[in-house]
Amino acid sequence: MKATVLVRPKDGILDPQGEAVQGSLQKLGFDVGSVRVGRVIDVELAAGDETEARAQVERMCAELLANPLIESVQIRVDEE
Repeated sequence: MKATVLVRPKDGILDPQGEAVQGSLQKLGFDVGSVRVGRVIDVELAAGDETEARAQVERMCAELLANPLIESVQIRVDEE
């Protein structure tokens, strides 16, 4: 089983990387509004089913992969 985790700063949280990318894109002539920079984490799991895999990944996020106070998390689980 494979899971993909998308971690981004929550709305209202400063995102210096996003601001830098936004400024650079505008200097290059792109008409962009807000830009948020996050990270993607791919995890291969030995879970029995999607429910178990999601529970494991949610625990990973809570304990290590994301800071729930300032980051939002999206999880996608795919069977291989």
